[in-house]
Amino acid sequence: MTRIQKTFENLNGAKALNIFVTAGYPDAPTSLEILNSLPDAGADLIELGIPFTDPMADGPTIQNSSLVALENGMTLAGTLEILTQFRKTNNTTPVILMGYFNPIYAYGCEKFVTDAAEAGADGLIVVDLPPEEDAELRIPAQEVGLDFIKLITPTTIGTRLDKVLGNASGFLYYVSIAGVTGTKSADIGAVGAHIQDIKSKTLLPVAVGFGIKTPEDAKNMSQIADAVVVGSAIVENIDKNQGSNDLVATLKQQISALKSAI
Repeated sequence: MTRIQKTFENLNGAKALNIFVTAGYPDAPTSLEILNSLPDAGADLIELGIPFTDPMADGPTIQNSSLVALENGMTLAGTLEILTQFRKTNNTTPVILMGYFNPIYAYGCEKFVTDAAEAGADGLIVVDLPPEEDAELRIPAQEVGLDFIKLITPTTIGTRLDKVLGNASGFLYYVSIAGVTGTKSADIGAVGAHIQDIKSKTLLPVAVGFGIKTPEDAKNMSQIADAVVVGSAIVENIDKNQGSNDLVATLKQQISALKSAI
């Protein structure tokens, strides 16, 4: 059983909190300190964002965090090193690497999945890689035990939904809005109906992300999903409090409130 499967099984019907942070933001040492603090704060799963120059699905907050991380020297190899360091003290919390295909392609797909698995990754979310083109990465990833987590949007219906569900593993990531991260809130009624349809076709857990900022947002989405994903609100908090001695404590308070709400 994988770490992702164990996490959902151990929750025994309770909802999971999935926290996104950008690797290397605001700098590499602080990024690792933040990562190490997330499980105790209440994160059941972690998405570790791979910085990229053109994160097309992300709003201004996460775009800026990627650019700052890159300017400070963060690389794909550096992202894997942060994860390697995290695994020295935590071998139970699932970490999903989230990013875009270009850096992975440049690194080399087979080398990347091998190195990611050795670093302690549990799965991949590659935002801009459609199912028609994902075999180059998906097959070697699944061969080394990395779950290949698919994105589903409000427009993924009918035969397209069936196509996206094919070869998915770990869990499904439901993008609750038609837009970029951190910009608007979802229509919970429409999302709920779509998730019901999705769950009639798969046994995989469904996590909902994009547009979830507050404990109230998280509580509402937890009524219809197996997990909620919070990213932009976390990165905004890091941005606002970077350089402060209270940064990690402030993040822990924020994440604890989100976890309590669900």
